[in-house]
Amino acid sequence: MASIARRLDLIDTAPAFVQADADRLNARFAGVGTAEMLRQMLTTELKGRVAIVSSFGAESAVLLHLVATIDKDVPLIFVNTQKMFGETLAYRDGLAEQLGYTDLRVFRPDPYDLAARDRTGLRWSYDPDGCCEIRKVAPLRRALQPFDAWISGRKGFQAKSRAALPRFDIDEGRLKLNPLADWSKAALDAYFEEHKLPRHPLEAEGYLSIGCSPCTSKVRPGEDPRAGRWRGWDKTECGIHGAQGDEPVF
Repeated sequence: MASIARRLDLIDTAPAFVQADADRLNARFAGVGTAEMLRQMLTTELKGRVAIVSSFGAESAVLLHLVATIDKDVPLIFVNTQKMFGETLAYRDGLAEQLGYTDLRVFRPDPYDLAARDRTGLRWSYDPDGCCEIRKVAPLRRALQPFDAWISGRKGFQAKSRAALPRFDIDEGRLKLNPLADWSKAALDAYFEEHKLPRHPLEAEGYLSIGCSPCTSKVRPGEDPRAGRWRGWDKTECGIHGAQGDEPVF
């Protein structure tokens, strides 16, 4: 009986997807349009197993619209770090309503974790990696527990660290979809215009990549779109897409 229990435990903890699955899907969908790729994945093998994660940042409306045209019931996850711009929260509510999403799930940091590790709320000012872990990485990990796959809004042009971003990769045993990996800024702008999508209100003020308010600044002419994140720190990612600071965020 004990040996059977051990075998069942191994089955229960086995990853839903492995790198070979991502490689297979990258080959299968090479040259296939983004909308068609999403349609095939969301209506067949990933139906009921996938969530879309959005920061409701400057370019988030494109991916949210693409998914909503296929299935408005796909769970939509938003991590409220409790350091967000008020404009982002208002944009989230308005855009999710406009696109017709039926299952918006908001996750926040564990209050006991905050009390123990960021009682003053100022950890961002001396340990931004630790702040991101408490306020973004840990809540997202909780949010993704019911799912075998998730959809990310990362794009290859956003930073040098994302230049080779694939459409499919693996994250903690889950399949991660990056449908906009090969989209250019011009293509995103054209999609906004074609579908009359609302822009994030801070974009017009020079915020081209929008995260938590204490760690987001305006992007200067000639800088890459994510230059305004964690300015002054040797940090380019929040950690939800891999080890803090070394892998290509939403």
